[in-house]
Amino acid sequence: MTSVSSVRQAYLNYFKQQQHAVVPSAPLVPDNDPSTLFTSAGMQPIIPYLMGTKHPLGSRLVNSQKCFRTQDIDEVGDNRHTTFFEMLGNWSLGDYFKKEQIHFVFDFLVNHIKLNPERLYVTIFRGDPNLKIDQDTEAADLWKNEFATVGLTALTVLNPETEGLKDGRIFFYDDSKNWWSRAGQPQNMPVGELGGPDSEIFWDFGADLKLHENSAWQNKPCHPNCDCGRFMEIGNSVFMQYAKTPNGFAPLPQKNIDFGGGLERITAAANNQPDIFKLDVFKEALTILEKLSKHTYKQDEITAKSFRVILDHLRAVTFLLNDNVLPSNKDQGYFTRRLIRRAVRYANLIGLNEPFTDKLIKTFINVYANDFPELKDRQDSLIKEISKEETKFLTTINKGLNEFKKITITNNTITGQDAFNLFASHGFPIEMTEEIATEQGFKVDKETFYKLLKEHQDNSRTASIGKFQGGLADHGELTTRLHTATHLTLQALKQVLDPQIQQKGSNITPQRLRLDFSYPNKITPEQINQVETIVNEQIKLNLPVVCKEMTLDEAKTLGATGVFENKYGARVKVYSVGNFSKEICGGPHVTATGELGTYKITKEEASSAGVRRLKAELL
Repeated sequence: MTSVSSVRQAYLNYFKQQQHAVVPSAPLVPDNDPSTLFTSAGMQPIIPYLMGTKHPLGSRLVNSQKCFRTQDIDEVGDNRHTTFFEMLGNWSLGDYFKKEQIHFVFDFLVNHIKLNPERLYVTIFRGDPNLKIDQDTEAADLWKNEFATVGLTALTVLNPETEGLKDGRIFFYDDSKNWWSRAGQPQNMPVGELGGPDSEIFWDFGADLKLHENSAWQNKPCHPNCDCGRFMEIGNSVFMQYAKTPNGFAPLPQKNIDFGGGLERITAAANNQPDIFKLDVFKEALTILEKLSKHTYKQDEITAKSFRVILDHLRAVTFLLNDNVLPSNKDQGYFTRRLIRRAVRYANLIGLNEPFTDKLIKTFINVYANDFPELKDRQDSLIKEISKEETKFLTTINKGLNEFKKITITNNTITGQDAFNLFASHGFPIEMTEEIATEQGFKVDKETFYKLLKEHQDNSRTASIGKFQGGLADHGELTTRLHTATHLTLQALKQVLDPQIQQKGSNITPQRLRLDFSYPNKITPEQINQVETIVNEQIKLNLPVVCKEMTLDEAKTLGATGVFENKYGARVKVYSVGNFSKEICGGPHVTATGELGTYKITKEEASSAGVRRLKAELL
């Protein structure tokens, strides 16, 4: 079996040979980005550089980025959806363009991963006459040339939605399928926005594969984007070549490439295995789950879904906990808690009612240890956190399920009050109540539930729904000021408490900064006052904030500190605040501390074992 690790390493090695600098994976929680909860795409940390900021490692980049998508939680249960995944990415920042990119992708997949080119299909942009954007015939011709190198004639299909596969290998789709911009489709792009067509690559598992025999696709034409289960998208090259102007779309003088390929999906294609949960990273966990539950993976539909939910969710939790996303009732922690409780609930469906999560977590730590050694270093704390949450929920789940059975169903609907009681008394997230209700053919009055939730202020989930709809980093004035204040805070803490303090995470909204740092004791009021005084003194001095690019070794020699040292590449940006602090950071920052205003610490509390959390604002 081709392993996930071997595909990851082959990809990084291939693009290193093509003069790409390897960029380490960013954390699952974006640094100082209040607009999104998680890193949900490989290109997300690269967006400032696609938009024109110079990257310290140069114009050719490659990495494997950890990603987590909350919107896929309810999709997990089939053979290919996961909440956590790795996205292989390569980027050209004004360097090479379509010709090189299409060759790189084809060469890697066919000659290095050894995918059968007869099983590869590609999609490209059909164009839009109304918007005066041409059909991407250039990409079509380049793909034809690549397929010709292995003796294949690549015919095109203009309207696959109605024509089906025919004998085609290159398929044209509209902007809903083959166009990228931050704003979505071309007509939604504001003036000044950059975007362009893209080209997706699909793997064909074969006409005999019938995953959705009773689906709506059964009697419709089959084509790569039909989602019938036969085809799996394994990668997408974005050709960023246009800017939106008041008069339409204009070609960019500097064109960028952004490629994203699902690591697990490419590995699935390499094994011709349509079920991602049969890949090597899940093998040991699946075996243990079969033994504990006394069920086999695919003995029936309910069991298969339960296995997939448990395997996906606990792998995701492993990486979330490793990035300090601890279970809670708000923000990112809400999803860690929801995944653990959902995994426990699906374990209950297959008769597994005893603690088990620690055993599966160990398998994920072991299988990823070589590529993410920090997992092994933190194994004890990761297991402690998940076991604590599992135990807490196990004490209430059976009682909660019994209470669910007692609920009176009126007009096929569970009342908001009953849903709220399940949440408040038994820890059932509204999504779990709704999921169980749907399985039994009922609806839930969510409007009343959220009204009750807001009234009782039991968690901040309703507020977070509007705040975290996804999107990209907001480098507005308030967040920029707070970002600089975070640097001052960390340095002041080192002066007051301990020079060895390390930052363990941060989160910034337009209202406040939040800083997690290593320290074993509660901070006294006197110490808090000292930190405030030091920070405000630096603000009054109006110190200059200066950025310099240098090698990582030069930054260390200079005395610069970093947040997550293993995420940095060979060249970094160092922000100096006068002679007060020096940190490796991607920005953004104010130009002088006098822009910050008055600094005030609003809260200090424990975050996890050995880690304190401080919140502050600028007045």
